[in-house]
Amino acid sequence: MFDLGGKVALITGGNGGIGLGMAKGLAEAGADVVIWGTKEAKLREAETVLKAHGRRVLVQVCNVADEAAVETCFGAALSAMGRIDGCFANAGISSKRTAFHELSAADWRQVLSVNLDGSFFTLRAAARHMVERSRAGDPGGRLVAISSTATIHGAAGNHAYAASKGALLSVVRALAVEMARHGVTANAILPGWIETEMTARAIGDAKFSGNVLPRIPMRRWGKDEDFAAIAVYLMSDASRYHTGDSILIDGAYTIF
Repeated sequence: MFDLGGKVALITGGNGGIGLGMAKGLAEAGADVVIWGTKEAKLREAETVLKAHGRRVLVQVCNVADEAAVETCFGAALSAMGRIDGCFANAGISSKRTAFHELSAADWRQVLSVNLDGSFFTLRAAARHMVERSRAGDPGGRLVAISSTATIHGAAGNHAYAASKGALLSVVRALAVEMARHGVTANAILPGWIETEMTARAIGDAKFSGNVLPRIPMRRWGKDEDFAAIAVYLMSDASRYHTGDSILIDGAYTIF
């Protein structure tokens, strides 16, 4: 059930952090992978790591906030790989913590352009492909959005990020209902505090770490490899009836 041989997964922001953790797990389980990122050097490093698993790997420089770039890159990925069976909309950014009454429209729009618009452009391209395949007699597919526990607790000073990640949950639920007729599932993953480039400053702050780490029952920060298994499960046939869900990967942080 968890053999992903013959399947192709696309992971945005797949050249580091959670995205690369998922890509590694998918490649280990037999999937060919396409990863998008904005930094060429990081993409090449990730390509070397992923090719060690003996799978086909395609890396593409793609700014998901650019609609035309997403369409071009998705089309090129289809031409190179033949199909996309699973799409993981993982690329995201945050911003400096700012009081709501001081938050600029430019900062608000910048975060939403990547986290929400970028996920929309990416998932839309994948959904279009999956619908076309279904109508041709080849139904099935996986749509996954990476949200955040910021949708559950009050993310003071991080309003744009929380808004973008909260909106993704509604998009996923709508997709789960709409795409079911095509055999396509849609789910969201909600990471807690994970050691990534995005969280490095916060986790590296002694005061922050002293306040937050004791509130994580697992008593450690999450790591990129903690997302390998959930990616494999959601990509696999084992999850074919599991859709419309919001899956927490947070060491029990949000319920403690």
